[in-house]
Amino acid sequence: MPSIAELRAETQPDWLLTRPGAEHWAGRLYMRRLSPYLTRLLLRTPLPANGVTALMIPAGLLAALSLTFAGIWPAVLAVLLVQLQLLLDCSDGEVARWRKTFSPAGVYIDQLAHYSTEAALPAALGVRADGGWDSIGGWTALGLLTSVLILFLKSETHLVQYALERSGRPPGAEPAEEASASRTPRLLPAFRPFQAVEASLLALAAAIVDAITDGLDGSRTLVVALAVAAGIAVAGHLAAILASSRLK
Repeated sequence: MPSIAELRAETQPDWLLTRPGAEHWAGRLYMRRLSPYLTRLLLRTPLPANGVTALMIPAGLLAALSLTFAGIWPAVLAVLLVQLQLLLDCSDGEVARWRKTFSPAGVYIDQLAHYSTEAALPAALGVRADGGWDSIGGWTALGLLTSVLILFLKSETHLVQYALERSGRPPGAEPAEEASASRTPRLLPAFRPFQAVEASLLALAAAIVDAITDGLDGSRTLVVALAVAAGIAVAGHLAAILASSRLK
């Protein structure tokens, strides 16, 4: 079995850690320090890299399910499960790079895991804001609306690639100034709260407020804030894409 130092050298090349916008801040800050230890354990098993990626899906959905229950500890569990998903997200690529096994299926499963988690978390928060599964109502509907907006926001980004390919323009052949412009929409600060790590931490903060006030004010405030932010982000993201030279 490789040592941790060997794994770092082979599976965490400099280009991986310096990709603009591709590496989550939590990955750079601490998770890439931990992931080689899990990767080394996974390499002892026959589990393929795509199998590791697939484990991200239940981790994320269980995090959302946990968030639907009242109290601080379910919110803490949601944070931990999202952290587990992030750890798996780091290790799956490391397993693939060590074993030299790469496939489009891995990218597809990875995106499916992120889409499903980031859409499920605000919906779960809506259920929590309504008081649980036995009192589903308007707050759950608002959470589901946020989920739809988040999926729409993500589709705006991916439809750019689709539009370029359908027009016969290879996405990788963009001039430098267009490539720079194409990254602009991804830098919208309103997009960050919808990512799983940030959303779970915000949900935990809201759960703490709920506990302090002995109510659901924290969760309900967060549901409203995420819905408003999602609406603004969808409109701003679309405007930034259409205003850039990428689709001209």
